[in-house]
Amino acid sequence: MKQFRTGLGVLALATLAGCGEKASDPVVENEAAAVVEVTAEAPVEVKVVVVTMFEIGEDMGDTAGEFQLWKERAGLNTHYDFPQSFHDLYINSETGVLGMVTGMGTAKSTAAIMALGLDPRFDLSNAYWLVAGIAGFDPADGSIGSAAWAEYLVDGDFGHEIDAREMPEDWETGFIPLFTKEPYQKPNPMNQGEMFHINGDLAQWAFDLTKDLPLPDDDKIAEMRSEYSAFPNAQKPPFVMLGDNLAGMTFWHGELMNDWANKWVDYWSEGEGEFVSSGMEDTGTAQALFYLDRAGFADYDRLMVLRTASNFTMPVEEGQTAAESLTGEGEDYAGLGLALEVAYQVGSTVVEEITSNWDTYKTAIPSTEGSSDE
Repeated sequence: MKQFRTGLGVLALATLAGCGEKASDPVVENEAAAVVEVTAEAPVEVKVVVVTMFEIGEDMGDTAGEFQLWKERAGLNTHYDFPQSFHDLYINSETGVLGMVTGMGTAKSTAAIMALGLDPRFDLSNAYWLVAGIAGFDPADGSIGSAAWAEYLVDGDFGHEIDAREMPEDWETGFIPLFTKEPYQKPNPMNQGEMFHINGDLAQWAFDLTKDLPLPDDDKIAEMRSEYSAFPNAQKPPFVMLGDNLAGMTFWHGELMNDWANKWVDYWSEGEGEFVSSGMEDTGTAQALFYLDRAGFADYDRLMVLRTASNFTMPVEEGQTAAESLTGEGEDYAGLGLALEVAYQVGSTVVEEITSNWDTYKTAIPSTEGSSDE
């Protein structure tokens, strides 16, 4: 879906310039801090954008959120003010890897990706976009710490809804597709953003590259998962898989909601997708990139979505209710640290492969059959 840049870049430059000089001055964070002016004639070439969704506290040196390991380990030391979005930007000027934090939810992710895509300080025309975040996983598919590369991103908010207590007796859910009269009505209505199909060949390539990685584990989590006898995949040590994402602003939980998620993803992917991970941002990210691609600022076919399991989408302990499972996690998740570590290790493997072979991947998107020209 590659196009050339349009005159929108000039408009974006004029808009950003009006925000003041500070917004266009990157600051290098090292012992000899320097300020480098980037002009409109020399935008910074970005090779990979690492898209994270939240951070906890500071960007370095405390409890890590999704961004911190990338900031500390990937050398993201050059700082760019980014007042038009949730969090400032950081880039490794040598590798061309840029890290961002969109904020939680599809509204913020859409706005953040669009703001970056229209920022004239950066050339994103050949950039790969790696979403690297945690998620709730279906325990039928994976274990805490496991990682899933997605091909289908399905929106869990876009539809009609009536309270389940008022729905017809023959309905299994009160949430139905827009412009339909019953759950899962066939034929499917027109897709208006309920589902985004991203580059499956690229997802398969990323999976093949990372599927045999020796992933870290956690003794406490290993002891916990031995009790999940009803879910064989949830008992496994962390592993890498292919699996699709349901995104929505509502943090849902429970066996019945999990059943709905599986059917909703199956419905909108017309049987091709498999619900594995539940997040809050990825359809927003995809929507923004789709529009940026159409305007010539980014390449939608270079989007990758990696989610790692910090928790489950339903109870896994025998006799536990959905409410007990949801509230029992406290302020964070037992698998948060492990999921963040796996997201970095799996994601950075793909990032390093791309940046180390940029002469090839700049013009040819990798696939399972080798690199193919755009």
